[in-house]
Amino acid sequence: MEHIPVLLNEVIEQLSIKPDGIYVDLTLGRGGHSQEILKRLTTGKLICFDKDIQAINESREKLIKISQNFILIKSDFRNITCELKKLNIDKVDGILADLGVSSPQLDDPNRGFSYSINSDLDMRMDLDNTLTAKEIINNATEKEIIDILQSNADVKLSNLIAKAIVKNRPISDSFTLNQIIKDSLPAKIVRQKNPSKAVFQAFRIAVNDELNALSEMLSQLPNLLKKDGKIAIITFHSKEDVIVKKFYQNLNYFDPKLKKILIVETHKWHQKVIFPSSKEEEINKRSRSAKLRVITKLMD
Repeated sequence: MEHIPVLLNEVIEQLSIKPDGIYVDLTLGRGGHSQEILKRLTTGKLICFDKDIQAINESREKLIKISQNFILIKSDFRNITCELKKLNIDKVDGILADLGVSSPQLDDPNRGFSYSINSDLDMRMDLDNTLTAKEIINNATEKEIIDILQSNADVKLSNLIAKAIVKNRPISDSFTLNQIIKDSLPAKIVRQKNPSKAVFQAFRIAVNDELNALSEMLSQLPNLLKKDGKIAIITFHSKEDVIVKKFYQNLNYFDPKLKKILIVETHKWHQKVIFPSSKEEEINKRSRSAKLRVITKLMD
């Protein structure tokens, strides 16, 4: 399935791209957003991050047809400050992070991200990573599995699922895991919604340490952004969106005690939340759970 970048027009509009600006795409993927950013640069520069070497190789071919004003970096986005420092870049005009898994990753039978395609339980975004979902599923304790399911995806009846996983080990492929999950739960729940979606999400997040990486990355962004610069982050599930939302709230935290002594509250950041249009949701069903938070730095 071809990857369709989510909220593409909204991202480009909100970033307010300057032709001579420096922009960072922290989740290159198949280059959908990056291509449009690059088209709007003249003397500016686009820095792209991705852990997936396949994504980098495929996107390079697309970007080079537009311009050579880009740099590709194979790295987790939690390393943004370190990697930009290597390029002698300390401030940028805009930063984008699309936290969704790309369609080619989901649809690749060799990657193990999807429960609808039978494959080895891999789920690594970075193929150089040695930890796979299969290792976690077959070696973690029942308590550890429950914690993964609850903390990463709020999986209901996680104790039943974890118990069934441990009982039926070893588990090597996605179809087997999918069936074990369904068999462990009451038929009524399975009929309402496929429980495997949340379970696979939870293991994927664990394999790639996604939530910790997101928190580490966000903590670095305020110091990397120029005045009037923008951070655009697309989230797809509540766990990551809560982290981004709290990040914004902490940026604008104002001690209530100061109000009592009549100190004027001044916001240094502004946030806007944008959802996909109904038309986009019809065209791209994977956009239905997306939410774009755009954060603008109003002053240094």
